[in-house]
Amino acid sequence: MKEIRAYIQPFMLSKLTMALLDIPGFPGMSVSDCEGFGRSKASAAQDFSPFMAKKRIEIFAPDDLADRIAAVIMETANTHQPGAGTVYVLDVGKGARISIGQWES
Repeated sequence: MKEIRAYIQPFMLSKLTMALLDIPGFPGMSVSDCEGFGRSKASAAQDFSPFMAKKRIEIFAPDDLADRIAAVIMETANTHQPGAGTVYVLDVGKGARISIGQWES
């Protein structure tokens, strides 16, 4: 199992969601608001803060879907501008469905 974690521009969320839902077997995702900065920071003149608003997306998927999901994120969320976002693919040891008490690995 893999975790695909992405930080994207907020205005790209609906476009990305629609593209991900087209993937057969897409397992779902969690989305949260976050702020941060990396190589490209917001101008300090904007509000005296280097932080930029982003959406954090977390997807836990089977190994065979992870690369496809990451590729769709890379393609769909690309604004072709600095600060478009970042995608990470991480190994997950195991997880469980609380409602049925079933462990997955």
